[in-house]
Amino acid sequence: MNNIDNACKDVGISFSPSVYLLTLGCDKNRVDGEVMLGRLVEAGFSPVMDAARADVIIVNTCGFIREATQESIDTILEMASIKADPDAPCRALIIVGCMSERYREETKESIPEADAVLGVKDSDGIVKVVSEIMGIAGDAQPQLAHKGRMAARRFVQAPHIGYVKISDGCDNACTYCTIPAIRGAYTSRSTQDILEECVALISSGVRELVLVAQDTALYGVDLYGSSQLAKLLREVAALSSQTWIRLMYAYPEHITEDLIQAMADLPNVCKYIDMPIQHSEAVVLRRMGRSGSQEGLLELIRNMREKIPGIALRTTLMVGFPGETVADFKGLYNFVQEVRFDRLGVFPYSREDGTPAALMPRQVKDEVMHIRRDRLMRLQQKIHQEKQQAKIGKTIDVIIDECLEDGSHVGRTEHDAYEVDAVVYLDRTIKVTAGDIVKVKITAADEYDLYGTNQPQLAADKGDMN
Repeated sequence: MNNIDNACKDVGISFSPSVYLLTLGCDKNRVDGEVMLGRLVEAGFSPVMDAARADVIIVNTCGFIREATQESIDTILEMASIKADPDAPCRALIIVGCMSERYREETKESIPEADAVLGVKDSDGIVKVVSEIMGIAGDAQPQLAHKGRMAARRFVQAPHIGYVKISDGCDNACTYCTIPAIRGAYTSRSTQDILEECVALISSGVRELVLVAQDTALYGVDLYGSSQLAKLLREVAALSSQTWIRLMYAYPEHITEDLIQAMADLPNVCKYIDMPIQHSEAVVLRRMGRSGSQEGLLELIRNMREKIPGIALRTTLMVGFPGETVADFKGLYNFVQEVRFDRLGVFPYSREDGTPAALMPRQVKDEVMHIRRDRLMRLQQKIHQEKQQAKIGKTIDVIIDECLEDGSHVGRTEHDAYEVDAVVYLDRTIKVTAGDIVKVKITAADEYDLYGTNQPQLAADKGDMN
């Protein structure tokens, strides 16, 4: 869950009416929420951090899998109860995003408390929709997404981090996935538009840019005829040597030698990549609609670790896909044991209406899926703990994410994505603000996180992260 106005501060400016916007789901949804909030702020609406104080409540939903859809429904019903409270000022409840795109008519019928149900393609008109419901004048002409988004930056939870959506939609046609049906075909943004947004984010105080898409490795194929991610990475990195650049969601089948070389060459690009492989066994990958193989994955991983020393590899795996046998799972388990991923998430397959996988024979029982997930997570927990313990005594760069009331701090290494991976707990000997990058000597580690002491005599150079 990403509450866009969770850290909204009292800025002493009064707008009318007030709006509470809550975003669920992925980083791409987070960007959409910021864009909507920015447009509303520019139109004169005032963000608030408490739904009970809002004239307008907007829920930006996720509908990727059943669990996400249920979370969205539960959240909407919670917001509807606030609207129904006679003491609350709420006059409008608006549902937007992936769930309402996927189940628009069902949402309208089952949640009559909603004053508007919008899909992901309707968010550009959020100001017009809200204004009409509230009976006030509003600008119906949306401006460039990234320009409107800047108005929301002071209201976001971590303003020193900027997520940049470089494309929308997907063409990969994985048999288990609903994204193409929800968001449409893969559509890259122009490089110029992306760079302009990055410049604006850096100017607003962002110290870490996170490039996101359904598959970042395919960036530019639709616009320029071939992947332009390596070129884009070099251009973004050149904007500011003092800003970290992080790459998420690059499918391994589409990672190129140019991209690997760019990551190796650029000191302010985090030595970290999230590449969702889903499985290691070719027979399962084929049914998933993926073109990879265990041999190809092993070769890619060896290549990346050789050319980008110290790189942290994050992946996600799916267990219990239709037809997954005991032998298939054993192969996956052995693969994880061999590769020793730095970061790993495991999810049971979710049978989604409208996907080819939902109609496949030999659906795996839920209890079997959860047993397999737990086995893999226990293995990964041991691997992760060993890797964390190996960092004790080392001095590494840490970006500060949070300054706690007791004077201590919470941050991350370049090997950890915000709200996804591990954190570093720092002592109270330093005076820093969120977004500062400092040298930290790691003094301890538990099964997940690190603990450290600032090394003030070693001022961190954000352009030299190794």
